[in-house]
Amino acid sequence: MEHMPSFLIPVLELLSVLFVFALGFGILGLLILYVRDKTQTESTLRRNYPVIARFRYFFEHLGEFFRQYFFALDREEMPFNRAERSWVYRAAKNVDSTVAFGSSRDLRPAGTVYFVNCPFPTLEEDAADPTPVTIGPYAREPYSTSSIFNVSGMSYGAISIPAVRALSKGAKKAGIWMNTGEGGLSPYHLEGGCDIVFQVGTGKFGVRKSEGGFDEQKLKDAAAHIQVKMFEIKLSQGAKPGKGGILPGAKVTEEIARIRGIKVGESAISPNRHPEVDSVDDLLDMIAYVREVTGKPVGFKAVVGAYGFFDQMCERILERGIESAPDFVTIDSADGGTGAAPMSLIDNMGMPLRESLPMVVDMLMKHGLRERVKVCASGKLVNPSEVAWAFCAGADFVNSARGFMFALGCIQALQCNKNTCPTGITTHNPKLQYGLDPENKAVRVANYAKNMTKEIGIIAHSCGVPEPRRLKRYHARIVMDNGRSVAMEELWPDA
Repeated sequence: MEHMPSFLIPVLELLSVLFVFALGFGILGLLILYVRDKTQTESTLRRNYPVIARFRYFFEHLGEFFRQYFFALDREEMPFNRAERSWVYRAAKNVDSTVAFGSSRDLRPAGTVYFVNCPFPTLEEDAADPTPVTIGPYAREPYSTSSIFNVSGMSYGAISIPAVRALSKGAKKAGIWMNTGEGGLSPYHLEGGCDIVFQVGTGKFGVRKSEGGFDEQKLKDAAAHIQVKMFEIKLSQGAKPGKGGILPGAKVTEEIARIRGIKVGESAISPNRHPEVDSVDDLLDMIAYVREVTGKPVGFKAVVGAYGFFDQMCERILERGIESAPDFVTIDSADGGTGAAPMSLIDNMGMPLRESLPMVVDMLMKHGLRERVKVCASGKLVNPSEVAWAFCAGADFVNSARGFMFALGCIQALQCNKNTCPTGITTHNPKLQYGLDPENKAVRVANYAKNMTKEIGIIAHSCGVPEPRRLKRYHARIVMDNGRSVAMEELWPDA
């Protein structure tokens, strides 16, 4: 150190002292952890391998992120693989979505869907915009729209203020509707000026009396907003059929509590079903009541399980009169869901959309109600191929939640049920919300919806029809267990 400048000597001495202190504190910390692990009784591993066993839990936590970025192949991950997410990101950014050197999609597994191209595809000049559809002919204010791909239910509370703002403004730019989710109507839903579908969950948040049940005045107040076009009564949702919505108490802020009509900081757990609805007649009565009070079209959302319910419903509609029918039904899939749900339900309960959607369409056709009751498909439909399949199956509209979450910047961090979402979408932590700019993300939401409509149109034109709602079941083929494919109309011949 004799050749070292004199002013550096005290700095090095200080660093040496700090290093010794840091080393000492590190050793002390390890000793404390050792004693704690050796004396606790909750974990066998930590008791037998103190300190070292803690690394197992740390690496186990990191594993899901490393698999996503380094180890899983493009089409391996669940619930959405890298290829699916990548298309949404590119569509939302409005960048080139073409790929080179052939598809990486394996067409051999059973259940794979592909479309049959027409020898004489639709020319560009013969292509048509999606045809308008009118919902609710017996409501005082029917709703007509040409949108085909809309924002599915995500409650304010489950998602953040900037996320709701971006979705509302983006939906307006794209000319599509936005579903409020069961958390009630917030100012942020209305802010963008888009069409709104007010969802009424089993907790009736936003239109409930403090003791439970409908508050008729609140229903009228919600319907008075010119942007509120329809009401959707939620019976069940894809993530947890048979269980009501769950909003952890950490997310229940003062404003959310006021909008929902609940207490601050208390978890909002909706009943398993609407207490007033215990039969098909009860459901039809509730639909009629909400339609009469609001004057707007009313439908319901459900995951199909005991499918005999739909047959019973159709029979009762024909007995009561066709005006008693729901104006639309939203069929959610067993693999749907954006928020918190028990694994026993999210993994095992309900029918996937691939089976339930064509089944419901066929039931409506069998009873002559297909034109009266419009059908929305929801649940894990985020890419053009899945949405085009839904139109082949007979859907009038497709709704997506997670697709629009990806458009907002979701990275599938699997933190939706906590208050720690790193992209600011499902958290109320202002520091995490800071990165989500509503103006920028609104453009991406609109881009995603517009590019989705464009690419579904490309599939439709290749099949030889001018627009997506003209797709039929004979346009799609499904690979069977023996490796051969059959036309979808052979599996579901009634449409």
